[in-house]
Amino acid sequence: VQLQAFGGGLVQAGGSLRLSCVASGRTSSMNVIAWFRQAPGKEREFVGVTSWSDGRTYHADSVKGRFTISRDNAKKTMRLQMNNLELDDTAVYYCAGKNGNRLTDVVNEYDYWGQGTLVTVSS
Repeated sequence: VQLQAFGGGLVQAGGSLRLSCVASGRTSSMNVIAWFRQAPGKEREFVGVTSWSDGRTYHADSVKGRFTISRDNAKKTMRLQMNNLELDDTAVYYCAGKNGNRLTDVVNEYDYWGQGTLVTVSS
């Protein structure tokens, strides 16, 4: 399985950005896909997760109401729409996938990781 995240960039506080993650390879058993982020000097943090098969989704409290995960099964693409961005949202954003059906926010439970895309929010 390969995951490729893209769409990061520089945006002003209050602005919007949309990230995408494309899955390829043997993805048949990878039913859960998620976004994490890591700011400089901090641990990797959960952002949100969704299920390919039934669309169950949940987001971290820190982004709830501002960020929205969506998926396009036909294109094997997951997106993260980020609105009303704040300075603290600056981070490298990673997409991650795991086998099975259980949604989780635990970093170590994910089997596959993309390379990350940098989001920088300026004042």
